[in-house]
Amino acid sequence: MDKTVLFIDGENFIHKVEDVLKKEDVKIKGKSLSKINLNFLLEKTLEKYKVSRKIFYVAKLHFHPKTKEKSIKLILFQRYLKTNLEKQGFEFLIAGNVRAQEIKVDHKTKLIFREKGVDVKIAVDLVSMAADRLLKTAILCSSDSDLQPAVQEARKRNVEVIYLGFEFQPNKGLTYTTDHTILFRNSEILKACGIK
Repeated sequence: MDKTVLFIDGENFIHKVEDVLKKEDVKIKGKSLSKINLNFLLEKTLEKYKVSRKIFYVAKLHFHPKTKEKSIKLILFQRYLKTNLEKQGFEFLIAGNVRAQEIKVDHKTKLIFREKGVDVKIAVDLVSMAADRLLKTAILCSSDSDLQPAVQEARKRNVEVIYLGFEFQPNKGLTYTTDHTILFRNSEILKACGIK
């Protein structure tokens, strides 16, 4: 079966977009990023490929009483993003969790949020689709080096794996592990966000 599947690590993707905006000195309001035109970005970048399935992976957000305002803001952002991406034909898959964790920084307790499990779900899906021969080309949009073993397994099963990254700080490990690398240009990211 000639299938091309796009796997996007959502949390990773959003952080990389924020990094590009910061580098380009662009300020964008909280939920505005949830309106990103991902299809515009992909049509140009992946014009050689006929993508049959687009999966955007995110972690389940949990309300945390110590950061009530931030929790609500993140949950609402994810809802807006889900609605926007589903309208663009993406599957919005919730895998893993975002958990609050208290850490000590300079003798002060600080609350940080960590995402766990999304990379594992992407790896399992990539390898199982490769093993079941449901996939000919996998396009992996993540900068998580933990996915390299899954990439190697898919390639052993004759799946072409493409690393889709960002020109601003691409992941060298995935660049070397995959068959091809395609990078989003900063100018394309800005246009997809409705800037310039």
